[in-house]
Amino acid sequence: MKMKKTITTFLVLFVSFYASAQYSRTSYFMEGASQRIQLNPALRPTKGFVDILAIGALNVSASTNAISVSDITTFIDSEDEFYNRSKMYNRLKEDNRLNVNLNTDIISFGFYKGKGFWSANIGLRTDIGASIPKGMFEYARDFYNEGVGKTGVYDIRNQSVNLNAYTEVGVGYSRIITDKLTVGAKVKFLLGIANAEIKLDQLYIDEGGTYTEIRSKGHIDVSMSGMDLETSIDEDDGKEYIDDIDFDKFGFAGYGAGLDLGATYRVLDNLTVSASLLDLGFISWSAGSTTSGKAAKDFRVDYDGTGYLGSDGIFDLELPGYEIVGSKSRTTSLAATFVVGGEYAFLNNKLSAGLLSVTRFGNPKTLSEITLSANYRPKSWFNATFSYSLLQSGLKTFGLGVKVGPLFLATDYMYLGDSTKNANVYLGVSVPLGGSKNKKTKETYE
Repeated sequence: MKMKKTITTFLVLFVSFYASAQYSRTSYFMEGASQRIQLNPALRPTKGFVDILAIGALNVSASTNAISVSDITTFIDSEDEFYNRSKMYNRLKEDNRLNVNLNTDIISFGFYKGKGFWSANIGLRTDIGASIPKGMFEYARDFYNEGVGKTGVYDIRNQSVNLNAYTEVGVGYSRIITDKLTVGAKVKFLLGIANAEIKLDQLYIDEGGTYTEIRSKGHIDVSMSGMDLETSIDEDDGKEYIDDIDFDKFGFAGYGAGLDLGATYRVLDNLTVSASLLDLGFISWSAGSTTSGKAAKDFRVDYDGTGYLGSDGIFDLELPGYEIVGSKSRTTSLAATFVVGGEYAFLNNKLSAGLLSVTRFGNPKTLSEITLSANYRPKSWFNATFSYSLLQSGLKTFGLGVKVGPLFLATDYMYLGDSTKNANVYLGVSVPLGGSKNKKTKETYE
C-alpha cells in the first residue's frame, strides 16, 4: 500500500483551501462594497460597478474542526514526524470535517436604472465537503509504522466526500418598495461541471498478520463530462469494479437553475434589519455523464509479505470495492444559505455596529456562525470593517475588510499562526459607475 498517497489525498484538499468561504461576511455592512450583494441581493452598493475580469470577485475559504496548518507543514517536511504527531491525534475528533469553497466571477457588473438596481455576473463555483473518521487516521498511522504483517481490527464508519462545481450565469434586481422596505432577487442559470458523492457507511478491516479481511458498505455517484473510468473484473465474482477516475476533457454535464431572495427593513432611522435565502436551486446531471457504484464487498486477501493489493488514498476506490451498477440521470441540490442581519448606525451613518447570522446547509454537515462587526464608512470610496465570529464548532475568529477606491480586500477568518483551522481571503477590484446613491437620503420611492 502506498501510504503516502493515503494521506496526500486528504491533505491536498487542505492545501487547496489555504491557497484559495462561500461569501465575504465581512463585506455585509460595507455600503461602498459591491461584494455585499452576494450575501443579500437587496443590499445595493452606493454606486454601480464593473469588476475587473477574473480578479474582480475572487473568494476562497475553508474550515476544519481538527487539522491545523502546522500539521500540513509537518507532513511536507517529515512523514515520520507526521504519522507520530501525538498532538494532532489528540486533537482529532471522531468526525473530522472539512469544507472548502472557491468562487470567482469572470464577469460582474451592476448599475442603477431609475428606481431599481440591476446586476449580472458569470462565475465559477466550487464546493467541497469531507468527513473523515478518526479510525482512518489511526489505520494509516499503524500501517506506516508497522507495515505489512501487522495485526489489528478497524471498524471505520461514515466517511464521505462531496464535490460540486458549476458555472453560474446570474441576473439580479433590487427595488425600494417604501421608505423602509427594499427587496431584491437574483435568478441564476447553472451549467454543471462536476458532481461527486463518495460515501462509505462502513469499512471493516481485519489485519491478521498474513492476511487482510475487508467488508465494505457504501455508494458512489460521479457526474462529469469527459469522465474516464479505470475498471477491472474480479476473477472471483466476475463483477466490474472501479479502480480510478480520470478526466480527459472539459465540458458541461448538467443544467439547472437557482434563486437568491433578500430584503432589508429600516425599523428606526438608525436601525436596519435584513434577511436573505441564497442558492435555492438544483442541477440535473445527464445519464451519459454519470456513473454510479455500490460498495458491498466481503473479501479476504492472503499474501506472503510483499504487500497488500494496493490502496492509493483515504478515499481509494479499490480498497472498499465499488461495483459499477449503471448510469442514469440524477438531480442534486445546491448548498442553500440563510442569512439574518441587524445594524445600528450613528454619527450620520459614518459608524455602525452589526450582527450577522449565517447558516449554510452544506455537505456533509450544516455550518453556522455569528459575526459581530464594527464598521467605518466616511466615504463611498473608503470603508473599513473589523469583525469577530463565533463558529458552530466553538472556535472564535477575527476578520478585517478594507475598501480603498476600486480595491477591496477582506478576510473573515484571519490567519493566526500554525494552529489556524479556519482561513479565507476575498479579493475584489471594481471600477465605480455613476454617482453616489445613498439609500437613506437620496433615493426616491413610490
